Amino acid sequence: MASYPRQLPAAPNKMQLKKERRMFSTSDDSAMMKQVQSTHAPDGREIDVKPLIQIVDEILIQIIARSVEGHDRVKPEQETMETAAALAEFDMLDALAFIINKISCELSCKCSGGGDAHASTMVLLNYLSSYPWHAKVVLTLAAFAVIFGEFWLVAQSSGSNTLAKSVALLKQLPDIVENSVSLRPQFDALNKLVKAALDVTMCIVEFKELPSEYISEDVPPMSVASAHIPIAAYWVIRSIVACASQIASLIGMRNEAISSATEAWELSSLAHKVNSIYEHLKNQLALCYQAIDEKRHIEAFHNLIRLFETVHVDNMKIMRALIYAKDDIPPLIDGTTKLKVSLEVLRRKHVLLLISDLDLSQEEIMILDNLYKDARSRGETHYEMVWIPVVDKATWNEVNKQKFEYLQASMPWYSVRDPFIIEPSVIKYIKEVWNFTKRAILVALDPHGRLSSQNALHMIWIWGNLAFPFTREKEESLWKQEIWSLELLVDGIDPTVLDWMTEGKIICLYGGEDLEWIETFTQTAMNLARTGNFDLEMVYVGKSNAKERMQRMISTFNTKKFSYFWPNVTSIWFFWARLESMLYSKLQQGKTVENDKIMSEVMTVLSFDGSDRGWAIFCRGPSEMARAKGDTALTSLRDFDKWKHKIEQDGWVPALGEYIKEIQQPHHCNRLILPGSTGGIPQKVVCAECGRQMEKYFMYRCCVE
Repeated sequence: MASYPRQLPAAPNKMQLKKERRMFSTSDDSAMMKQVQSTHAPDGREIDVKPLIQIVDEILIQIIARSVEGHDRVKPEQETMETAAALAEFDMLDALAFIINKISCELSCKCSGGGDAHASTMVLLNYLSSYPWHAKVVLTLAAFAVIFGEFWLVAQSSGSNTLAKSVALLKQLPDIVENSVSLRPQFDALNKLVKAALDVTMCIVEFKELPSEYISEDVPPMSVASAHIPIAAYWVIRSIVACASQIASLIGMRNEAISSATEAWELSSLAHKVNSIYEHLKNQLALCYQAIDEKRHIEAFHNLIRLFETVHVDNMKIMRALIYAKDDIPPLIDGTTKLKVSLEVLRRKHVLLLISDLDLSQEEIMILDNLYKDARSRGETHYEMVWIPVVDKATWNEVNKQKFEYLQASMPWYSVRDPFIIEPSVIKYIKEVWNFTKRAILVALDPHGRLSSQNALHMIWIWGNLAFPFTREKEESLWKQEIWSLELLVDGIDPTVLDWMTEGKIICLYGGEDLEWIETFTQTAMNLARTGNFDLEMVYVGKSNAKERMQRMISTFNTKKFSYFWPNVTSIWFFWARLESMLYSKLQQGKTVENDKIMSEVMTVLSFDGSDRGWAIFCRGPSEMARAKGDTALTSLRDFDKWKHKIEQDGWVPALGEYIKEIQQPHHCNRLILPGSTGGIPQKVVCAECGRQMEKYFMYRCCVE
């Protein structure tokens, strides 16, 4: 068979290169916009392009995959057949087949002669003028998929199929296997451009499918994207024209020496341009999804507010809204069996939501563990507990995952199986309505999902399960039964101290971490007890928020035997946590140091803890109490002879208390340190010692011990 020489396009000269660079410039895009926009005259027709783009994607990705040796995106034949069968039911395909065929003919005719790519693109845009932008690119890409698909079917099957071989001979298509090396750069560039055009098309379609109720085309970021879609559509169609021209150029090349450097360079330049457009649109799409998510979260947030204002038959609507609304997976882990369970386990029950970050302390877990197991063993208080961790997705890593799993494994109550099943709107509600910041809170809900307490942790620290059902009325009722006493201070911590109280012993609670003062004070007190012949028991209660230092203090007490002490930091932590809880409970009730004795005494002890030196509280029986800072307490014991004559008439503790008042200096500096993350910080705090308003300072603390 005679072969006819074919003249290949010459390599671009400098003038052509400059022209190409100008073609890709932003200023040229801007100038071209008017010309492209003038072709756009949509008639309002709506086309569901999603099934069509699925077919196109199937064709193009299969071709790209098969043209690259060892490509891992080639689908199994069964999966491909199932996809094709599902898409075959696409009703609109019959109506669109004609227009797709027409565009295919236009592409074949316009591109076979190597004409002006811009002019060919404008012809297609004019032909598609009545369609919306997303339909223009999908229909053009579909038409190209037909051309590209037919080319590959013939080219790849010509070695084994006589019909394909005959068609290949008529078209004089080159043998792809024999010319694989020389054709590789050309097909690599072609595949990259096809992939880039497909990516931009998918992006444009995705913009079209964004929910209009959550995002408007008139405001950013959608308006910014909409302004760029016409020029993006132009470059997609322009790229398709270039790809179709490349395929058309292979006709008649069966026996020709193939040099593809020029064509590969042109396609690569276009691919770079289209990829840049894709990156820009992808970024705008991400901004659109962010805006949509924000609006959806705000809507869900307000729905949650309305849900809590509505009366319900049971608590399931509330539980589903707070934890997980779908039925596809069981969202909870049972802390006892470690099995996955549904929200049904919470139906019509009192539920305590333990809300915290991943820094929930072992002390908090240990105390709650004891209370939870005690409630279940007695069967008197029927409540369930669910841990809801508040975590930041942006900082989530393997370390945080392990912390979550460790905490979850240490809890006998329910917890969410995955912290990210909690919707952002729920996290917003937890932070803005329930005032969660850093410290754990315990939200109590009744069997109908109504809020019993925004934070029952203060109640449960003070009274344990006696506070059930954790309502404001129950809290007020419990406070009415309390007086400032040793029992209130140490209840639930150490029964030994309460036994001493029952036996009528004088009990001294003292704290601080000044070892010199502790040694002097304890020796002075114990010597006085021996010489005065009275029963004195001393209990060291440590210092708040100093876990590692308290562990060292416990070791020192073990060695030096200063006095009786609590052998674990959990008891020390709980003592101070209960005092803080008493203060915040009183603050929530609107009490002040002027009108509430308990609140005044609690604030005094907390201010003692803020001092550099030690402090002491002397108690006898249920209500006799006297307290002083370290130096005053030590001086009063050393001056025992000056007040011992009042003991017989007033009693030991009242006599000491009167003497402390006599020697107390008017000059003092009290510090009250309140954790700012718990909420309820009062605007005005008066000194429990002198009654004057205290100055407010901000302290930022990082305790790495």
